[in-house]
Amino acid sequence: MNDSRTIRRPQTAFAATLLCALAWLGTPPARAADDVTRATLDNGLRVVIVRNALAPVVTTEVNYLVGSDNVPAGFPGTAHALEHMMFRGSPGLSKDQLAAIAANMGGAFNAATTHSVTQYYFVTPAQDLDVALRAEASRMRGLDVADEEWAKERGAIEQEVARDLSSPDYKFYEQLQAQLFDGTPYAYTPLGTRDSFEKTTGAALRDFHARWYAPNNAILVIAGDVDPAAALATVKARFGDIPKKALPARPAFDFKPVEAKTVKLNTDSPYGSVYVSYRMPGLKSKDHATALVLGQALASQRAALFGMGMDGTALYGGFSVDSNPEAGTGSAVGIFARGGDPQPVLRRMQAILADAAQKGVDPALVEAAKRKAIASLEFEKNSVDGLANAWSYALAFQGLDSPDAMRQAIEAVTPAAVDALAKATFDPARSVTAILTPESSGKPTAGKGFGGAESFASAPDKPVALPDWAEQAFAKLAVPRSMLSPVAYTLANGLKLVVQPETISDTVELYGKVRTNQDLQAAKGDDGVADVLDGLFPFGTKTRDRLQFQQALDEISATVRSGASFSLSVPASHFGEGLKLLADSQLHPALPEKAFAIVQQQQAGLVAGQIESPDFLAQIGAIKALLPAGDPQLRYATPKTVKGLTLDKVERYYAQTFRPDMTTIVIVGKIDPAEAKKLVEDAFGGWSAGGPAPDVDYAAVPPNKPSHLSVPDTSAVQASVQMTQTIAVTRDDPQRYALNLGNEVLGGGFYASRLYRDLRDRSGLVYTVGTSFDLDKHRSTYTVSYGCDPDKAAAASRVVVQDLKQMQTEPISADDLKRAKGILLRQIPLSEASFSAIGGQLLTLASEGRPLDALTIAARHYAALTAEEVQQAYAKHIRPEGFVTVVKGPAGKP
Repeated sequence: MNDSRTIRRPQTAFAATLLCALAWLGTPPARAADDVTRATLDNGLRVVIVRNALAPVVTTEVNYLVGSDNVPAGFPGTAHALEHMMFRGSPGLSKDQLAAIAANMGGAFNAATTHSVTQYYFVTPAQDLDVALRAEASRMRGLDVADEEWAKERGAIEQEVARDLSSPDYKFYEQLQAQLFDGTPYAYTPLGTRDSFEKTTGAALRDFHARWYAPNNAILVIAGDVDPAAALATVKARFGDIPKKALPARPAFDFKPVEAKTVKLNTDSPYGSVYVSYRMPGLKSKDHATALVLGQALASQRAALFGMGMDGTALYGGFSVDSNPEAGTGSAVGIFARGGDPQPVLRRMQAILADAAQKGVDPALVEAAKRKAIASLEFEKNSVDGLANAWSYALAFQGLDSPDAMRQAIEAVTPAAVDALAKATFDPARSVTAILTPESSGKPTAGKGFGGAESFASAPDKPVALPDWAEQAFAKLAVPRSMLSPVAYTLANGLKLVVQPETISDTVELYGKVRTNQDLQAAKGDDGVADVLDGLFPFGTKTRDRLQFQQALDEISATVRSGASFSLSVPASHFGEGLKLLADSQLHPALPEKAFAIVQQQQAGLVAGQIESPDFLAQIGAIKALLPAGDPQLRYATPKTVKGLTLDKVERYYAQTFRPDMTTIVIVGKIDPAEAKKLVEDAFGGWSAGGPAPDVDYAAVPPNKPSHLSVPDTSAVQASVQMTQTIAVTRDDPQRYALNLGNEVLGGGFYASRLYRDLRDRSGLVYTVGTSFDLDKHRSTYTVSYGCDPDKAAAASRVVVQDLKQMQTEPISADDLKRAKGILLRQIPLSEASFSAIGGQLLTLASEGRPLDALTIAARHYAALTAEEVQQAYAKHIRPEGFVTVVKGPAGKP
């Protein structure tokens, strides 16, 4: 379970007819013009159903109005601990059944604990809405929180705590909360502490659930391709008889004046960070909209904080606002190079904030921030789960009637109100400052690998008997029909264009890619040239300097990213203007001499830190062990290579690598394909390139030899382990289907995978474990990664090897085969549930020259696979004893 979220067709009339025959259990539903249905059941459960026909997908979010604010004194992690136990089963639905149900649905199934709200969510094909609601209703009724089950889960949650405490940024966040919100529940993070978890009992968690988890303390949001009447009838049937409860009193908030404090910490990051933070109005404050606009104005690319990264004062500058219902935090940030002096960055930040307090904020930036904030509300429709998030946030966190209520509040914000808030907030005597300085953790050391005789024998696989309602929902496997109908073109200059029309919102999103490979295309000794080039794109075009270019974007509420990977998000009415600006940036970047000197210096400083960081040392150590000497993928930038670059070299690299015949553009949104083609031809049609298109794919490599590497990380509490090997299966090899299906059994399906079960559920060795195939045109890798206490890394590694050998020697069970197939088949609708997912999928397929319906083709292969074929693929292509294992952790060794 995660503590943070990345915070995305018409039905028949049968359900409406059925609903008319039912007696209302609560208030009749209110139907809004924007396809929103609301109701409150007799037991107090508030229900909001938002119809979005982007894809046959639905998101359910149960928002309990309880979090770490409401925990007993001395037990800051109680709400978080209960969140974990909500996945351990409830009366009538065991943990194994819940895990199997979630895995079978194939989508997201997780939770998040905050100060005031705990969210539980499913993202699943719309056909499985009833299954998701049954599972949530079961958990609302009660939990099985036996002490022995809590003992198992406690090991996993303590691994999560260790993971976060390994982050210096999180350590600063803890101190920041304590300083800004002393004497209130916000003084402690929702994560909890190991000490408090050791004292927590199953009885205490049962009591917390009994007191706070009630229908009259919850808001259920459903968003997606559903019939609202049928969905509401289902909600009533599943939740209507759960009794309401008398709720405990909620804590009061009495905020004390903030006392200035400076925090200094070391970090394993390749760069240093300076933060200057202040307490700001909360989500329920009348000044929240003003705080939001103030934060966005200060974060603008036309503002002075961002300008620090453009004039060389810092590597980057910005501002962010993080709000809770009763109060929030505003933080300016400046990034400095490893070995650099943070004081000039800090002084500049303090001066900028003082200027905002004394002179106010540029009214043009305020108006631009308002336009962009309002436009963002329309973009929320471009993701099914993003839309659910927006409604949950508005209702459960902000106490609003709808996300659109923020539109009115933002429109009412004035420059004078922004200036007044800046003056009241940015008082140096009320600030918390932090300086995170990079430090070296030491050099990697080779080792003999994990040894010892300890063994974790896996219990025999036992089929999970699902409830009848779940069994019926998953009984039939069928290849779902893709709802995409992309139109593909190739322009005269070789540029590939794919257009997927969508009418769910009045927006258009564009995703683009120029296929380049610095390792194969940069001259010898010019490593880092692509990164310097990428850093120059924000400096404007040959006709507009960076401020003029950003102003033009702000006027149409557009966002552009330029470079080898480029994008555009813009209201549909301004797509033509936005496209011209994007093309101007891509085809005519300014590449000014003065900016080159700044970016070169910044990049050299950044690289100096990167190559000393534990993350880089672990990454390059693994690559060196996997690949033969002299392989181009072993190239990397150093301060020397970056400092040896010239603007002429950068310009030559740009001219050589940015070619229309190596470029793909995907457009998703409210636009006609023929119109899109004409606009793209007008903007990009004059672009040309000479000579044959280059080969940018790495060559094949032989199998690696097994090895072990330890990388010290003095700032870490938890060890991060990565086990990787090269494999001979490429992205076009038919064997990939069997490997991918087996991967769902071994490491996919999260709560039902073998590795999750053996490494976390049964033993508590790890908090997270993941497996992945990275299949390229000529070379590929297979990786298993997990995080754990350093003394548990060896035992966890042996479990991984054991489970892989089982995949090779025994056919997977019929239940596992069916579940894995169901998960992969359901990926078709789930991969179409947001503009970004659609755009990313089509961009990858088109740029690699693969069929645009490759997922449907793959689904047919998955449906036909047998358990024996999966076993044979793992026996042939995976080497359980052939991993390169890298352990990055506090002791530098297992």
